[in-house]
Amino acid sequence: MNLKITGLNFDVTDAIKNYVGDKLERINRHAANVISVTVTLSVEKINQKAEADLHLAGKDLHVEAVEQDMYAAIDVLMDKLDRAVLKHKEKSGDVRTARPNVTE
Repeated sequence: MNLKITGLNFDVTDAIKNYVGDKLERINRHAANVISVTVTLSVEKINQKAEADLHLAGKDLHVEAVEQDMYAAIDVLMDKLDRAVLKHKEKSGDVRTARPNVTE
C-alpha cells in the first residue's frame, strides 16, 4: 500500500504521520486489496479538515471530515473510511454470491 500524506496550510509532523499510519492499519484488516491512499490535511480558519482518497482494486473512494481538532478530524475520517470500505466489500461480495432464482 502506498501512503501519501500532504498538508495544505499545515506542516505535517512525524507524530501526525505515525497517527495516520496507525489508524490505516484498521482499514488494511478489512480490505487487503488497497493499492494506494492519499491523505490531505488542511487548516481553514477554525476548522481542521482531513480528506482521504483510497484506491482499491476496481473502486476509488473519497471521504472527508471537518472537526475543531486535527486528531479528531483524522479519527472521524478513519471511521467514515472504514464504513465505506466495509460497504464496498459487502456490495462486491453480494454480486458474486447472489444466485438467480430459477423456478421450473
